[in-house]
Amino acid sequence: MSRIGKKPVVIPAGVTITLGKDNVVSVKGPKGELKQTVDPDITIEIADGNVTISRPTDQIRHRAMHGLYRSLIGNMVKGVTEGYTKKMELVGVGYKATNQGNILDLALGYSHNIIFEIPKELTVATAQEKGQNPVINLECIDKQLLGQVCAKIRSLRKPEPYKGKGVKFAGEVLRRKAGKSAGK
Repeated sequence: MSRIGKKPVVIPAGVTITLGKDNVVSVKGPKGELKQTVDPDITIEIADGNVTISRPTDQIRHRAMHGLYRSLIGNMVKGVTEGYTKKMELVGVGYKATNQGNILDLALGYSHNIIFEIPKELTVATAQEKGQNPVINLECIDKQLLGQVCAKIRSLRKPEPYKGKGVKFAGEVLRRKAGKSAGK
């Protein structure tokens, strides 16, 4: 039995979970509403303030989906109650980030600024204090969408291993290389 899959998802106060037709689970809470389509083989039961997920057989495919859908529903419940935040730092001389609404303007050492449109489900804030690296704060109720947008922003200028310049997550430890030895 899947360790994650057999754990029930506790439904906190103020959150309603409904199972619609075609196995669509919708989670509604104080921060918004999320929907997820579940494979027809997986059965979902909502009772006594808990959501339990079960699988029909021990096939590899069913075992994989068992834990997956439990995690997705758990992430949806956490998202509509607390939400998710990610903080990204821009490390490098002259690197800047500004935003106007959901339009992010990034100066990442290229010959031109990069204009990046953030999806409307996310809220973005940028901060630039003297002596500190510019910071981008992203908030969303959908963990999957937040991670996807963060990965896209990071791919614009990945941190390089010699000086550590680039877009990185706050608190991320980069593996650094020594570089060339100077002479004999």
